[in-house]
Amino acid sequence: MRRPTAFAASLLLLATALSTVGGPVAAADPTGPVTVTVNTRAGLATVPATALGVNHAIWDAQLGSAETSDLLKAAGVKMLRYPGGSYADIYHWETHTAPGGYVAPNTDFDTFMAGARRVGAEPMIIANYGTGTPAEAAAWVRYANVTKGYGAKWWTVGNENYGNGHYGSAWEADDHPDKSASQYARLVIEYADAMKAVDPSIKVGAVLTMPGNWPDGITAGSDPGPWNQTVLSLAGPKIDFVDVHWYPGGNAADSLARTNHLPDAAWLLRQQIARYAGPGADRIGISFTELNVDAGRTTAPGALFLADAYSGLLEQGVFTVQWWNVHNGIGTVSEVAGQTDYGDFGMLSSGNCTSDGEVCQPPFNTPFAPYHAMSMMNLFARPGDQLVRAGTDQPLVAAHAVRRPDGTVAVLLLNKDPDTAYPVALDYAGFTPADEAPTVHTLANGATGISTGRSGSATVRTLPPYSLTTLVLRPAGSSAGRPGAPGRPTASAVTDRAATISWPAATPGASPIAKYEVHRQYGAVSEQLGETAGTSLTVGNLEPGARYTVNVLARDTAGRVSWSSPPLTFATGSPAESSCAVRFNDDNDWGNGYVANVEVINTGAKALDGWTLTWTWPTAWQQVNSGWSATWNQEGRQVRVTPTDDNRRLAADGGSTTVGFVGAYSGPNVPPGAFRLNGTVCTLH
Repeated sequence: MRRPTAFAASLLLLATALSTVGGPVAAADPTGPVTVTVNTRAGLATVPATALGVNHAIWDAQLGSAETSDLLKAAGVKMLRYPGGSYADIYHWETHTAPGGYVAPNTDFDTFMAGARRVGAEPMIIANYGTGTPAEAAAWVRYANVTKGYGAKWWTVGNENYGNGHYGSAWEADDHPDKSASQYARLVIEYADAMKAVDPSIKVGAVLTMPGNWPDGITAGSDPGPWNQTVLSLAGPKIDFVDVHWYPGGNAADSLARTNHLPDAAWLLRQQIARYAGPGADRIGISFTELNVDAGRTTAPGALFLADAYSGLLEQGVFTVQWWNVHNGIGTVSEVAGQTDYGDFGMLSSGNCTSDGEVCQPPFNTPFAPYHAMSMMNLFARPGDQLVRAGTDQPLVAAHAVRRPDGTVAVLLLNKDPDTAYPVALDYAGFTPADEAPTVHTLANGATGISTGRSGSATVRTLPPYSLTTLVLRPAGSSAGRPGAPGRPTASAVTDRAATISWPAATPGASPIAKYEVHRQYGAVSEQLGETAGTSLTVGNLEPGARYTVNVLARDTAGRVSWSSPPLTFATGSPAESSCAVRFNDDNDWGNGYVANVEVINTGAKALDGWTLTWTWPTAWQQVNSGWSATWNQEGRQVRVTPTDDNRRLAADGGSTTVGFVGAYSGPNVPPGAFRLNGTVCTLH
């Protein structure tokens, strides 16, 4: 994790060395073009106004300068976080001091706000939890919104407060004798009450951990559960959003591959919020306010990760994603894919040198590759655009897409391979591009900016190694007269095999609406589940314990089809009645592994002499390492468990046995949704 440790001039230096930079192994020459599928009928989240964010820190004397602010504005930054990561938990805004840390001149709150206004960005402010009080935070709200009229809406209580030693590692300041998750949650309530008493319109957030990343899953002390469960259970009714950080770690290949964790991480976060945060939990938003990589921070890997992670998180409905940091300082210098990497967490150069003076960064405020990637995001995904499904058949090529209100489609293509150029063939569903050369924005490895022009076609492109490419495509024909999109669907009466999907009616266009179609997102393509003239449809033949994302489209009497509704994601359950049941308990989690006990119950009328229990892991990064009281086997994601001689017989009407295993995971640990005993789907207790 990123933490400030030492300084050079007025900017932060990093005392810790970085991991050795590595890149993906070059893929073999492709035998044909990579297939890219863009499905505009598979709608995802809409891009919020606060989507593109970055952190400002009080050790940066240029935090509010006109030059820095204008660079951030040009890149499309719309949210700025202050006063700077872990420094937030030692910073006292009234005296503009951070005991134990360095505070640069010209970094006070008013200077920050002046810079934010010049950028045109909303502030996200971190209230001091570690060494502060609810009264101090409330006074800050009063000064910001009553005295100064800044209208600062977003306030987080603390930074990485799970790093206060409660789980063994301590980097976050915390003066409270009780450092438990329970105490943090109790004080979040006090902070929220005190701050909202001053300005009820503000939004207050609490810190959570990233699913699949330490200390996710670990229960410490007398807390009722892991950090997220504890904080949500106690403080859930008082908060408006949760705040998460993500540093995926590893070499360049590792970090660029781990963006595929994001859909499952977002799903688990929302499941935790829904389960623990109390009534009305769907009002709670998700922010990701720190991201960066360990390898290639100022070169192509950092740029590629930024664009891929921002796009992936926005697709999942996160309301802001924020890079760490604007200026941070030189770190361990290396070479990545022919480019000098300064090991700097910043988007813009600090203009400083290594401690021995042998290597210096380019002049102050020179943009690094992640800055150009932020600029590319600004060209790709604008507030109000709807993200839609896009996918590829090559792991080192990623694709994202948006549909704009005027019918234009933009496609972001990423080549994560440092050595191989990939030809791609693009296919579109629900959209026909105009027969003209598209506008093309390209960020190549080592480039000092984005090149823009009109070239080629909408269906064929070659992606240079380590590059970002955005195609902007006008539609063929007019979308005039089509019906409006249906409203956000909801699911009710969800069972193991069926669910009822309901939605607000669409607004008719030039012709009356004839019917609605319910489509399942199946990768980057769609599968129609059914259609109706009404605004509700019960869909059947679903798989038990499976996750479904659906959209609704309206079709009018002239055959015109609307854009898709917002997405709905839900999961089916297990059968209410079955001849078997399973209890799956994660009893002892340590952050990347756990001990699990699985109770197998024969609820049928006949005894079983021999049995086989099977399940499928939801992800490719979950596995059974070892087990006991049974024979365990895993192939791919499929787990197969068979009994020993001692427990092969299960009596009728409740006969049971308990077996166990040591599990491992290297990403979000999504529990299995369905278990089968001798092929029969069991009730999950």
